[in-house]
Amino acid sequence: MIIGIAGGSGSGKTSLANTIINLIGKECATFIQYDSYYRDRSHIPFEQRGNINYDLLEAFESELLIYHLNELIKGRRIKKPIYDFKTHARKNKIEVIYPHDIIIVEGILIFCDKKLRNLMDLKIFLDIKADIRLYRRIMRDVKERKRSIDAIINQWLTTVKPMYDKFVAPTREYSDIIYNNDPTDDEIEFLIGKIKKSL
Repeated sequence: MIIGIAGGSGSGKTSLANTIINLIGKECATFIQYDSYYRDRSHIPFEQRGNINYDLLEAFESELLIYHLNELIKGRRIKKPIYDFKTHARKNKIEVIYPHDIIIVEGILIFCDKKLRNLMDLKIFLDIKADIRLYRRIMRDVKERKRSIDAIINQWLTTVKPMYDKFVAPTREYSDIIYNNDPTDDEIEFLIGKIKKSL
């Protein structure tokens, strides 16, 4: 079973994925972040990488993710790339991912690619308010990615928010479940029940 979790940056996609995994059991689930499939930019000077629009579908190597998902469906392990947000490039190492009954894929644009979307059995969209998402992005990027608040806000205004409005938000229509706030305990319980029933 492939579960897709989409939504804007800072909407809580990773948190929801981890909650599902913790409740279902790590031995039953595989977690893949679309961010790992950002195209490698190591051939571009570092100063130029920060000016690239990373909120477009072309920024991702979707064809590799689709191939990897099909391999997992067939029961084969994959070698997932590891992306470094500090350098805007892939690291020179990979992570081996093994197949499980549940595969969770999360990312801002995972519902934009029809071939990728059609692989998903359950599609969840986190429609969280923009001010909450921006706050979370600032807290995350300052702490984890060592970026300045000015740089974060500039990127938000120039690419993140416009691309969300143009590309991410419209994919709500493909969703089976939409959360307008962080899912409550009752909503999580219902979701887990739905997943178990589908299995």
